[in-house]
Amino acid sequence: MALSPERTVGEALIDIYRKVEAGQRLSAEDGLRLYQTPNLTGVAAMANLVRERLNGDTTYYVRNQHINYTNICNKFCKFCSFYAKKGGPDPYEMTLDEVRARLEWHRDVRITEVHMVGGINPRLPYSYYMDLVRLVKEVMPGAHVKAFTAVEIEQIASKGKVSITQALKDLMDAGLDCLPGGGIEILSDRVHRELFGRKLSGEEWKAVARAAASLGLPQYATMLYGHIETLEERVEHMVQLRELQDEVGNFLSFTPLSFHPENTDIPDVKPLTGDNDLRNIAVSRLMLDNFAHIKSFWIMNTPEVTQASLWYGADDCDGLVHEYEITYKEGDFGNKKQALTYENMCYIIREAGRVPVERDSLYNVVERSPEELAVTNRQPMTPLALVH
Repeated sequence: MALSPERTVGEALIDIYRKVEAGQRLSAEDGLRLYQTPNLTGVAAMANLVRERLNGDTTYYVRNQHINYTNICNKFCKFCSFYAKKGGPDPYEMTLDEVRARLEWHRDVRITEVHMVGGINPRLPYSYYMDLVRLVKEVMPGAHVKAFTAVEIEQIASKGKVSITQALKDLMDAGLDCLPGGGIEILSDRVHRELFGRKLSGEEWKAVARAAASLGLPQYATMLYGHIETLEERVEHMVQLRELQDEVGNFLSFTPLSFHPENTDIPDVKPLTGDNDLRNIAVSRLMLDNFAHIKSFWIMNTPEVTQASLWYGADDCDGLVHEYEITYKEGDFGNKKQALTYENMCYIIREAGRVPVERDSLYNVVERSPEELAVTNRQPMTPLALVH
């Protein structure tokens, strides 16, 4: 016998449940209550209701590769462990030949998305970025190029002495297919001043998003949480994104990204818990009613939490993620693994009781022949040894 809503979510959340059930928009006050309630199970139940209403049991993933073309950066964000600094990573900038070699390493994985982001390196010319995109299209003609945060777009436009719109047009002519949507971390003027004051402000980030939307360039959205932001600032971030999506209708999905303090300038921040990761997924699903997809990024919150998140509102596990280096490089911090195989990904999704569906960057379903599915460049890892 099915439990009543009162038993499922509790009397304290029943008014929010009624809104969710009716498909009504939640307020900022509702969002804050979802963060503050001890009843995470009730929040999950509501998030799952929305998840299944929009996507059923389908859980998406993509065959993707990351290219982090330089770690030289002049923004000096306090939350970042990636950029080259004294006592940190050695500086590098990839030549086009080095990028070509990286792409060739994974040709047998049948990559459909190449995700390229990097530091804000003032030495790189305008032409470098165009050539970078053209190179991916040359080596992997069928792959979507998902590249450059809003901060990078501003830098590219500045180097070319052109407008944001013109820089985006030139990148699209070179083969850019969509924007990853990061770079603002969290839409809070206070946090911006304290952690990443040299980067774009929230309004400047939105201006880039509006320019992309005006050109029909799809984009993603993210939120970095678990550093110095408050719960109210998390909710405000989602409210602002929701309003922007109402305006532009151009965002494909939303990804909450959990902060890792290792090797950053704020190393004493307490590590995040599974409760925190799952709650951010669930609240995102409930607040962002005009986003079709909520993604759980297993690199940052572990495959185990991502698996559980499929019942907390997430319908996307991101992808196989070859060569992600922004949070940590492969081998750092206890030899954490940096890629899943097709077999690993499908195992995780199916064991959770969901249906794995491969997608491209625009959420078109990718059909594979049995011969293609048999090809992989890594041996499957055992499920309990995926990330440690």
